[in-house]
Amino acid sequence: MAAPETSTAAVPTLFTNNTLRNAVGGVLSFFILLLIGVLAFSIRLFSVIKYESVIHEFDPYFNYRVTQFLIKNGIYEFWNWFDDRTWYPLGRVIGGTVYPGLTLTAGTLWWLLNSLNIPLSVETVCVFTAPIFSAFASWATYLLTKEVKGAGAGLTAAVLLAMVPSYISRSVAGSYDNEAVAIFALIFTFYLYIKTLNTGSLFYATLNSIAYFYMVCSWGGYTFIINLIPMHVLLCIVTGRYSSRLYIAYAPLVVLGTLLAALVPVVGFNAVLTSEHFASFLVFIIIHVVAFVHYIKGTLSPKMFKVAVTLVVSVGLAVCCAVIAVLIALVASSPTKGWSGRSLSLLDPTYASKYIPIIASVSEHQPPTWPSYFMDINVLAFLVPAGIIACFLPLSDASSFVILYIATSVYFSGVMVRLMLVFAPAACITSGIALSQAFDVFTRSIKFQLPGASSNAEVDAGETSSSTAEAQNDAVKTEKPETLKDRPSRKSKKKEKEHVEKPSAKAKAKAEKKRLLALPLEASVISLLLLVLLGAFYVVHCVWAAAEAYSAPSIVLTSHSHDGLHVFDDFREAYAWLRHNTDVDDKVASWWDYGYQTTAMANRTVIVDNNTWNNTHIATVGTAMSSPEKAAWEIFHSLDVKYVLVVFGGLVGYPSDDINKFLWMVRIGGGVFPHIKEPDYLRDGQYRIDSQATPTMLNCLMYKLSYYRFVETDGKGFDRVRQTEIGKKFFKLTHFEEVFTTHHWMVRIYKLKPPKNRIRGKTKKSKSKTISTSSPKRSGTKKKNPWH
Repeated sequence: MAAPETSTAAVPTLFTNNTLRNAVGGVLSFFILLLIGVLAFSIRLFSVIKYESVIHEFDPYFNYRVTQFLIKNGIYEFWNWFDDRTWYPLGRVIGGTVYPGLTLTAGTLWWLLNSLNIPLSVETVCVFTAPIFSAFASWATYLLTKEVKGAGAGLTAAVLLAMVPSYISRSVAGSYDNEAVAIFALIFTFYLYIKTLNTGSLFYATLNSIAYFYMVCSWGGYTFIINLIPMHVLLCIVTGRYSSRLYIAYAPLVVLGTLLAALVPVVGFNAVLTSEHFASFLVFIIIHVVAFVHYIKGTLSPKMFKVAVTLVVSVGLAVCCAVIAVLIALVASSPTKGWSGRSLSLLDPTYASKYIPIIASVSEHQPPTWPSYFMDINVLAFLVPAGIIACFLPLSDASSFVILYIATSVYFSGVMVRLMLVFAPAACITSGIALSQAFDVFTRSIKFQLPGASSNAEVDAGETSSSTAEAQNDAVKTEKPETLKDRPSRKSKKKEKEHVEKPSAKAKAKAEKKRLLALPLEASVISLLLLVLLGAFYVVHCVWAAAEAYSAPSIVLTSHSHDGLHVFDDFREAYAWLRHNTDVDDKVASWWDYGYQTTAMANRTVIVDNNTWNNTHIATVGTAMSSPEKAAWEIFHSLDVKYVLVVFGGLVGYPSDDINKFLWMVRIGGGVFPHIKEPDYLRDGQYRIDSQATPTMLNCLMYKLSYYRFVETDGKGFDRVRQTEIGKKFFKLTHFEEVFTTHHWMVRIYKLKPPKNRIRGKTKKSKSKTISTSSPKRSGTKKKNPWH
């Protein structure tokens, strides 16, 4: 009885050591996560440090304007807001056409800070919302990866996500777009799904539905969640991994999540009517059939079970066929088969270029190039395959979800460069798992290969802990017989002795197996150094991307030359001129890229903007830009346009100007108005603006508004973007007049000439000709005004 007593006495010491170790590990993990959050926030502040605290890009200006309205007028006015300054003369119902998650989040942050007597402006809160939520996303990544492969992999994945350039590109300070909060909501929803799958807790299942609701409020990419999770559930069912935990993780999400999603005005009944959601309902039916089969299997005899299964399968097939028939009927009645244009362009990458050029014209909807992967995820591209292999060793429900996540996100990122943002968290998770497993293997190998007592002590510690744990079980088992019998028999003593000796042998075998799996000492040290160098290279690249590539706001441009730094603030200069020199009710026409900025910064009514909900309206503007000057004037005059704004980069070499976008205007306009034909603007299939350009191109409004008086800049009319001299250098405008051109010629504003002035001039000219060539009788007749 001496051995069991010693083992039992060692149990409290073991528990004390484990408790202390867990406490120290927990505190250390907490401080590491805190530092990761600080890193994620601070690395995104380069835009504020190098430039200023300003909203970036185009869409964020609309979100900023909506947030201002929400804070000023309240939530109820926000839901009922009809904006008459956009899409004139149609207008837009903001509350029913916007994803409100970002706006409500920033509004709540502003209200909370002001309640605490921290008086920050709305713009400041909007600028720093994305960096704050990037820290939250890093912590959510830790929680998700921890559920899959442990705390070490979680910390590694969190620090990788905090710095990954793909996520930085959409979450720098000033990038006030939906993705700023949506990526956090995406990762956190996946975490709660995995947590529910591991625990079977209905509490986490409810939280998962609420997190999904926040994701629906934040971004249209929520359809990725409601399709990926059903795919994983179906995979678990097919591979024989069904359990009650799987049912609890999925069924409440479909029911409660769909009900909550339907409360978002922009989604509404689309949560149950569009094809993007049908997969979740089909898997919902399948999992209930499987659950019913498992239930009756436990209550019926094998013979009755076969009969019941036959009945259930027959009824289930009939119900499934009926549901599928209804779905097919609903889908067939829709021209797009129930799918949105963006979803169809993901399933068929050629769909947008064939049928919806407005989607294909957006640069972030283009497929990425191979260098963009190295730019956006860098060395993670090489670690992802290793992480996928690690997820198979061993394969669990959680790791199979990560594999499915990385596989689908890789495909979607290859179709649309914008979805690199969805791929980045998956790449960080799998790379974190790979690095954690690699560090574990190399450090364990070094421990086993170290000479002297350190390795023996390590093995002895492992053996002692294993034998002590086994002895604890033996003590618990033998406690009950000893209370019943005061004196144990020799047989029981022999059994106890065998139980004590067996764990010791098992621990030795386990330690010997680990020793055989250990790598050579030199190889382990070199591999660890290489991993550290790889991490250092990743950090340097991420810092460079954050400081140089993704921090420059598109509203303020810079360039470096031999004579120093040049700042181009032409956009704000043009919007300030519109705000101070035009009437409040004047309408401004431009290509849709600049609609949000014009409304937010110039406070003027626009014809089209970045929402792109009405293809015909955008095609009308594209047709006007593609038409001759007189026809364009008539189109703009019919829309009550007073000013036309064009962006031109030929003088300073700004490539994202309207001349480079012009062919998309032609394609979009020609899709609605057939008289606009793209070949009319091409010379032998080439887009040219030089002397070889077609007459249609040289006489269209976009060419004239861009190159009017351009030859006066250098005497040659040399376009620095197209690297050629323009074809038509000297011409006059008859229906438009130039009212403002910014300092670097990047933004040019023209005013439509009033019809009376223009026709009065023509009438006087015709009168003078008539007097000199005709009789007094004919000269007395007046020409009829065609505009009255």
